[in-house]
Amino acid sequence: MIGILLVTHGTLGEALVQNACHVLNKRPPLLAQLGIAAQDDPLDILPFARHMLRQVDDGEGVLVMTDIYGATPANVAMKLLEPGRVEGVSGVNLSMLLRALTYRSKGLETTVSKAVSGARDGVLNMLKDI
Repeated sequence: MIGILLVTHGTLGEALVQNACHVLNKRPPLLAQLGIAAQDDPLDILPFARHMLRQVDDGEGVLVMTDIYGATPANVAMKLLEPGRVEGVSGVNLSMLLRALTYRSKGLETTVSKAVSGARDGVLNMLKDI
């Protein structure tokens, strides 16, 4: 099973995990989050991020999700990536996380693809019926 590690600003990752647990009515295995605060030094956080990555890796690969590309959490996440073994996506939202959790038994490439499409397809202009 593909492990999932969220690396986000503050408590965003924690909130996404809690809401995924609510929707799925259980805590998915091999799922962890690392929230980075404004005062955190990325060089101090990196060893802990690597430790968390190992905790969610059962040998089939890990998908690292982050919120804003180019920001500190994404920069930390980038240092964890190993093509084909540890992949990363940015722009994490609940739709993306739920899609990744749903398809992670299908392999890393499929999990990445489904996560990205889940995020994109989850953004809709809601129109009220008249």
